[in-house]
Amino acid sequence: MTVTIDDVRAAAAVLAGQVVDTPCLHSRTLSEITGAQVYLKFENHQFTASFKERGALNKLASLDAAAARKGVIACSAGNHAQGVAYHAARLGIPAVIVMPRYTPFVKIEHTRKHGAEVILHGENFDEAKAHALELERARGLTLVHPYDDEKVIAGQGTIALEMLRIHPQLDLLLVAVGGGGLVAGMATAAKALKPSIEVIGVQTERFPSMVHALAGTTPRFGASTIAEGIAVKEPGLLTREIVRRLVSGIALVDEGDIEQAIVMLLEIEKTVVEGAGAVSLAALLREPQRWRGRHVGLVLCGGNIDPLVLAEIIERGMVRAGRLARVRVEVRDLPGSLARVTACLAEQNANIEEVHHQRAFTQLAVQNAEVDLVLKTRNHEHVREIVAALSAAGFAARVRTFDE
Repeated sequence: MTVTIDDVRAAAAVLAGQVVDTPCLHSRTLSEITGAQVYLKFENHQFTASFKERGALNKLASLDAAAARKGVIACSAGNHAQGVAYHAARLGIPAVIVMPRYTPFVKIEHTRKHGAEVILHGENFDEAKAHALELERARGLTLVHPYDDEKVIAGQGTIALEMLRIHPQLDLLLVAVGGGGLVAGMATAAKALKPSIEVIGVQTERFPSMVHALAGTTPRFGASTIAEGIAVKEPGLLTREIVRRLVSGIALVDEGDIEQAIVMLLEIEKTVVEGAGAVSLAALLREPQRWRGRHVGLVLCGGNIDPLVLAEIIERGMVRAGRLARVRVEVRDLPGSLARVTACLAEQNANIEEVHHQRAFTQLAVQNAEVDLVLKTRNHEHVREIVAALSAAGFAARVRTFDE
């Protein structure tokens, strides 16, 4: 079995008025930065902040009365869970959701708020999925698979219908890949509407499951990724065959690429995305020369990120941009030395965030001390100017690196 454009159009009719026809907007700033014409599909604007509502609702709407009365079960790291829980509650269908134990707290709580029974089981998605399959059989529930289901794939494909309706000039789609439901559905719709369009999937280097599934090789996985929503070790059988036929390739991004994309979307587009929601932009930023001149559609597929994690990513992004710097200064351990350092920093318009005065744990002579400063700065050039000014004032100063 496979999915056709007619299936996607039928899904669009089911979803009409039930999910948000999210904005798809041209980004002037990202276009200037990358050299491509960039269009962003804001699926983080869905009620549950993820595209997963589309496939979940299309599947739920297809159940007969008997199956709907018994209820459904789903396995998810968070976004599929919320989509199933929310629309099942709307339709009066009992829902059980199995989630990995280390799913971000915000996703667990939002799923519970929609009225689903939440079961935390397993260290990762695949262990949670195995438990969900056991419960499906034991309780006689209907499985709403997160990706390897024709109705789910067709529902996700409606995103491409909306994007190409508004922006028919698009000639490339960069799409996050976990199990493959999103990219399979979008490729099905996009290639049927516009055969010349190119669809590229994006995975993390730590979870390149689709890459290896297509190549028939054995992958090695990392312990974790900030893009936990696409940290799937075994892509779908149906999705991989669609990907093999319709998707031109899979781009890989690392954790730093994803963090940079999250910060840029927050700062430039004023929108919050989770790790999986940022991987398409991460791929564009990683290889801008590869996509230059193209009309590129990016799907911001989810916005469910823990606020504390987001705060850490923002801070790390400021470091990468040179807007937060650690500088070590050697001073004479005498009254007034630190005041001279801070006066020099004030002249350079550097704002002091933290100060650590170190006397004991140092190799310097006993008359000297080290001062570690965390500074708010403008950029990397400003940091270099600060170090040069401190040196000119008679202080040995250097920027501390990440690995110190």
